[in-house]
Amino acid sequence: MFTVGILTISDKGAAGERQDKSGEVIHEILSGIDVGIVNYAIVPDEKEAIVEKLVRWADEDKLDVLFTTGGTGLTPRDVTPEATLSVVDRIVPGFAEAMRAESLKKTPMAMLSRAVVGTRGKCLIINLPGSPRAVRECLEVILPALPHAVETLKGQADECGTV
Repeated sequence: MFTVGILTISDKGAAGERQDKSGEVIHEILSGIDVGIVNYAIVPDEKEAIVEKLVRWADEDKLDVLFTTGGTGLTPRDVTPEATLSVVDRIVPGFAEAMRAESLKKTPMAMLSRAVVGTRGKCLIINLPGSPRAVRECLEVILPALPHAVETLKGQADECGTV
């Protein structure tokens, strides 16, 4: 089992003007696997607010995986990738590449995603899109590799992918 935080980035969500359907999808999908959802929050599309949550959840709360949803597009307010890149030690491009590749099978707009994935210490930070449908599609692609990624970060996996 590993611990998870879900951070929704949305101006309207943070203001209580919109229901967080993407965060709900993440929660629903993760409830079917062996994870403990420890933290959940909604913050506005503000780099400082995103950074504060990511750093606190990774460093103080010692969560294994942080999922963000929203803020990965091209609008001027979409700053989730920049916030994530400012706090990670290393990037893990394969996750983001896999998500975009699968999404491209469904829509050419997937190439507009700027989502990134990286590690901060022993925490994996994964940017997901803001659309509930896209969140579902992306999680389906990366979930098979997630347990091994967490085990590896924690130093619990061997090189061949077995514990």
